[in-house]
Amino acid sequence: MTGNKAPKKVVVIGGGYSGTLAANHLRMHGRVDTPDITLVNPRPKFVERIRLHQLAAGNYDATVDYGSLLGDGINLVVDTATRIDTGSRTVELDSGRKLDYDYVIYTVGSTGVVPESVPGAAEFAYPMAELEQAQCLRTVIDNLHPGAPVTIVGAGLTGIEAATEFAEQGRNVTLICGGQLAPYLSEPGRRSVAKVMRRLGVKVLEADLVAEVRPDAVVFADGAVRPSAVTVWTAGFGVPDLAAASGLRTDALGRLYTDETLTSLDDDRIVAAGDCASPSGEPLRMCCASASQLGPQAAATVLSRIAGTAPTNFEYGIPGACISLGRKSGIFQVARKDDTPVNLYFSGRLVAKIKEGICRGTLWGMRREARKPGSAFWLKGAPRPTEFAPEVVRKP
Repeated sequence: MTGNKAPKKVVVIGGGYSGTLAANHLRMHGRVDTPDITLVNPRPKFVERIRLHQLAAGNYDATVDYGSLLGDGINLVVDTATRIDTGSRTVELDSGRKLDYDYVIYTVGSTGVVPESVPGAAEFAYPMAELEQAQCLRTVIDNLHPGAPVTIVGAGLTGIEAATEFAEQGRNVTLICGGQLAPYLSEPGRRSVAKVMRRLGVKVLEADLVAEVRPDAVVFADGAVRPSAVTVWTAGFGVPDLAAASGLRTDALGRLYTDETLTSLDDDRIVAAGDCASPSGEPLRMCCASASQLGPQAAATVLSRIAGTAPTNFEYGIPGACISLGRKSGIFQVARKDDTPVNLYFSGRLVAKIKEGICRGTLWGMRREARKPGSAFWLKGAPRPTEFAPEVVRKP
């Protein structure tokens, strides 16, 4: 314990899954006094990003009050960080305010990207990776005639969940894959998803590539034109440029380069987790499961540095991917320890219930961590993902 010394100031930038869990985990009692914790987030409410396809479809709100997710003593600042000044150890905010820090936990997450290289895409296509984007899309969808053509570009997990959610409501949905349906899944898993798509009436265009987006149509690389009352773009993610703007080294996508303790290669007072982190130049899958594991471990690294002890290398494990296919079906794809799929999956109504349980359980775990830091089941010990995953993806 530090006795009568002033508590260290830790600024957590980003209040998503990683940031919220990291802020709460900093309150662990033990080797050091609880730091002075400030969480900076551009919105006053937590966003359930894994539910944004439901928000866009109009059957879920996808926001949660931070009052139930943040523990006592955490100061929430609703603002946007614009620069980390490593020289003066301040975080500059959009409002003009500056926050002093001893350590920063960098958890700004990711966002959807509409490529400027596709004519009309940035102007007429709708991303849905952020709250405001999903809300905007929901308004557009609500004002459509039920039979109006809805086009979704991108057949990754987000595109699949959006397509099935809209189609289950009777929408006229076309999914443009740009090469392959559900590339993460195994071949049997892809066939299972395709079967659900057919049952829901989703038109799957697997090999087609979008060359242009118009207000009322999409144009394919071969020149074909397909009517589209609304075009949703789910192909690809981007990362906020805060790290690069602060003079820190990043990968090509903008993720902060860190070592195996999640510490920035440029400054040992900056620790990163989640979609915006690139440990040893090998970023992990951008998803809630990654964020939920790395957030507490980033906090553990900061607590170790405050205590003057060597932080441990991070551990990580994901047993696969669970995807909702509307409200009545789902698929769980089992994966190897290197996060590649095996030819084993589970599907159907039970998986839909499991996915709903995962979504609810994630919030339950976050609330539990707010009440009693270190108590959530995946945070025991270091934390160790082996306690909930059958295989560890990475143990440096």
